Amino acid sequence: MIVCIVPISPMRKEASHRTEMVSQMLFGEAAELLETTRDFLRIRALFDGYEGWCQRTQFAEVPETEKTWHKQLTAEWINTILFNDQTMQVPLGCSIDMLENGRGSIGAFHCSYAGKRHDPSGTPFDKRALVAFSRQYLNTPYLWGGRSVFGIDCSGFVQQVFLFFNKQLPRDSYQQAETGELVGFLQEANEGDLAFFDNEEGRITHVGILLGPDRIIHSSGRVRIDPIDNMGIVSSDTGERTHTLRIIRRING
Repeated sequence: MIVCIVPISPMRKEASHRTEMVSQMLFGEAAELLETTRDFLRIRALFDGYEGWCQRTQFAEVPETEKTWHKQLTAEWINTILFNDQTMQVPLGCSIDMLENGRGSIGAFHCSYAGKRHDPSGTPFDKRALVAFSRQYLNTPYLWGGRSVFGIDCSGFVQQVFLFFNKQLPRDSYQQAETGELVGFLQEANEGDLAFFDNEEGRITHVGILLGPDRIIHSSGRVRIDPIDNMGIVSSDTGERTHTLRIIRRING
């Protein structure tokens, strides 16, 4: 098993810095090692099963463990970790499960953390609290494959917000659209429900969190709040329709 030892590690489609970033691993997240090259590792994230290539020097090998990951998360927008006695700034939502009582080792690297912690398993799944928490990401820039407050895509945004309430969702929007309970009409939607949008070929390509039946928070250009109606999203900046509504899903507690 390997663990990410940098604030954010790009996960790429192929073993090259030039290829598409398909996702990211955050500090403290664990993965299964599938294949190695001189500079890259092909990994499978333990959290969501996503596979890709990450830079070899951004991970450390650790013993296999029965530890449940993402039980303890960094709780501030930016957090300070001492990594081999040097300061490292890591984003909201990093796993610090390996740093029990604030100290620990990841492979040969010694780490300590004295900041605020968040325990998802001890957080009730309250839709109003979830919506309030989602606003912390407002104006975070859109980044294809991103999963952090430094840059995030639509499904990464939804996945990270729900993680803080102990709900593990798949990585991509079309996968997330297969979870939860179907809501028949937008007028029946509650805050915290997920709205999914498709392209001209009918493929689901976008997702956001409903703030009620007429507004949505989503990552498009930046994390933003826009009006929504039965046809889809209308940009609050330009008045243009940007996304076509396909289905609504409800994640229950």
